Amino acid sequence: MSLIAATPEPPYYAVIFTSLRTDVDDGYDAMAARMVELAAQQPGFLGVESARNEVGVTVSYWSDLAAIKAWKAHAEHLHAQRLGHKQWYQHFKTRIAKVERDYGI
Repeated sequence: MSLIAATPEPPYYAVIFTSLRTDVDDGYDAMAARMVELAAQQPGFLGVESARNEVGVTVSYWSDLAAIKAWKAHAEHLHAQRLGHKQWYQHFKTRIAKVERDYGI
């Protein structure tokens, strides 16, 4: 998978997840990789970009709000969310935005 997602012509949606981690690493990397793998199998998934320094930022792209809602409610994703709340994140924020224009080289 490319570091920069190859998204279609807008409009589409971006789910922006920013986080501050705890010191607990127990299974985090494996779960993060599994969530990307699983998200990529979901209807409406368009791509993902992620970076982490002090603050982690993951942006996933989706065709529509129904696809985002279905992903949020996916059983395995719900399990990952519970673990994140319990042990991996000291703070996080999720934002959903409609992409109306994009450009690049």
